[in-house]
Amino acid sequence: MSVSTSLQTDLLIGGKWRPAASAGRLAVHDPSDGSVFAEVADAGAADALDAVEAAAAAGAEWARTAPRERAEVLRSGFELMREAREEIARTITREMGKPLAEARGEAAYAAEFLRWFSEEAVRVDGDYRRMPAGGGRMLVVQQPVGVAVLVTPWNFPAAMATRKIGPALAAGCTVVLKPAALTPLTSLLIVGLLEQAGLPPGVVNVVTTSASREVVAAMVEDPRVRKLSFTGSTEVGRELLALAGRSVVNVSMELGGNAPFLVLADADVEAAVEGALVAKLRNGGEACTAANRFLVHESIAEDFATALAARMGDVRVGPGLDDGSELGPLIDERACAKIDGLLDDARGRGARVLTGGVRLERSGFFYAPTVLDGVQPDASIVRDEIFGPVAPVVAFADEAEAIAIANDTEHGLVAYIFTGDLHRGLAVGEAIETGMVGLNRGIVSDPAAPFGGVKQSGVGREGGHHGLLEFLEPKYFAVDEPTL
Repeated sequence: MSVSTSLQTDLLIGGKWRPAASAGRLAVHDPSDGSVFAEVADAGAADALDAVEAAAAAGAEWARTAPRERAEVLRSGFELMREAREEIARTITREMGKPLAEARGEAAYAAEFLRWFSEEAVRVDGDYRRMPAGGGRMLVVQQPVGVAVLVTPWNFPAAMATRKIGPALAAGCTVVLKPAALTPLTSLLIVGLLEQAGLPPGVVNVVTTSASREVVAAMVEDPRVRKLSFTGSTEVGRELLALAGRSVVNVSMELGGNAPFLVLADADVEAAVEGALVAKLRNGGEACTAANRFLVHESIAEDFATALAARMGDVRVGPGLDDGSELGPLIDERACAKIDGLLDDARGRGARVLTGGVRLERSGFFYAPTVLDGVQPDASIVRDEIFGPVAPVVAFADEAEAIAIANDTEHGLVAYIFTGDLHRGLAVGEAIETGMVGLNRGIVSDPAAPFGGVKQSGVGREGGHHGLLEFLEPKYFAVDEPTL
């Protein structure tokens, strides 16, 4: 299958690329130097409602499409994404900043969601059984929820798009994708590839906009929309949950995190440091799954912090497209300012900077990889999501204290535990209030696994078979007892 990767920058509505009704354009910046390198259509609420109308018009036919046919479109999309991996990666790096090696990894990971859900599309099951009291049969079938609005974040512009599009299309839903204003190009590129894969007009629509709240609100309030899938901050998630509640719209929410990284007394310090580098620096720390708080047993806390600082201090920082760069820029000026404030608070409470702690003096939004020790559990840097390459180390006396600190947050997305005792690790992991646990490893994400959190880190799951169920609703038929 040959791939064409000419990038569209208009809105995709009903199978046609068109400008916004206002003819407005939205600038896309390169975070490595702050320059504008592209523009895309800047949609308003009227454009968004046109996209909803297109999705609704295509909905019945797509829902009737045979599961195998839907699966083949997704499988073709996977193949095209694999062919276009380098262009996707370069687009990610240019608009988001991560090093090219990481962007290639994201492009491959994103494609895997299309492959996984192409396989899940033909495995939607139902139920047929006798009523417990007799007298009839219970038949349960799964039907697509309907038109789905998909709102994706800027930090993983490829993977977050396919993690939502894949299960929605597999289930038989039509969608309107609203990518982040900071990183719209990757989504436009991927949806263009899905068009080449044979996607019928109106099944996937894309609206790029600088007026996200207005545009999303207009769509969610439209009675034809029956699903909202959002990835982003807990603050915005609360607003969207309230909005969806007014229309009783089915929701999936993957919200903020405050991941604890526990290093127990019996852990291999060297292995824990390597795991910490992965959990902290993946995506430059700009990930909801990034380790946010390093809780280390007091007997090894100093050794761990010293070793981690040495490794973090050696990380090569530079523009993502430069060969050899291991850490790219933060997304924008606000991200740098937030980290400055968190570090000032931590230092004011007695924390010591072992490496980094400063913004780099160069164009763009670069921050030095940073490690602090002597951090107090009530410091803002422990309680707030950092979203950057900063690792605060907090010492604990025993596992009960570590669990208490880990759970002392409104968030509950993921935790990491390093220990030499598998049973202890499982016991501690079950006591920590998160939806996912990485045990002796610094990464948890996998297209075949249910991704999501508890408490205020979200509602529902993405990935795995669970991700498909988020876009399906069971319908029950009561049938009289069959007779011969």
